Amino acid sequence: MDKLTPQQRHKNMASIRSTNTKPEILVRKYLWKQGFRFRLNNPRLPGHPDIVLRKYRTCVFVNGCFWHGHDGCKYFRMPKTNTEFWEKKIKRNKERDKEEQRELAKMGWHCITVWECELKPKVRDKTLESLAYTLNHIFIEDRSIKYKLPEEDDLQIAAEPLEKK
Repeated sequence: MDKLTPQQRHKNMASIRSTNTKPEILVRKYLWKQGFRFRLNNPRLPGHPDIVLRKYRTCVFVNGCFWHGHDGCKYFRMPKTNTEFWEKKIKRNKERDKEEQRELAKMGWHCITVWECELKPKVRDKTLESLAYTLNHIFIEDRSIKYKLPEEDDLQIAAEPLEKK
């Protein structure tokens, strides 16, 4: 039985943000200090990735363990009330995440998912360092690939590769 009234529960759930969350800000601050430059929530890419590093052709998704159903995580627990609704919702979120990452991969983008639990103080440094390491290796390995990076007002899809002639 829920201890809150429906109005109180609605107010609590409505106050949860989808952008500029604490985990997302932690990742952004770290990347900025390391010299990585990025854009936020690019509306031209599937799923509006939290962080888009065009130079590295990489999208970083910072996912909350509950909302995205992090399997095997101690911070993800199915609610005991309205279980059927939450199971469907979290299943839809997981399916949507996979589909968006498939689309991005088809477009030539790398996708990295950073989970909220990986940003807890005990493991935060290791997670952020491995993120920077991965980004640097993506850049080194993909330097031979030439992509056209559109101007901000260009109406083409941001991930279209240059045509070979």
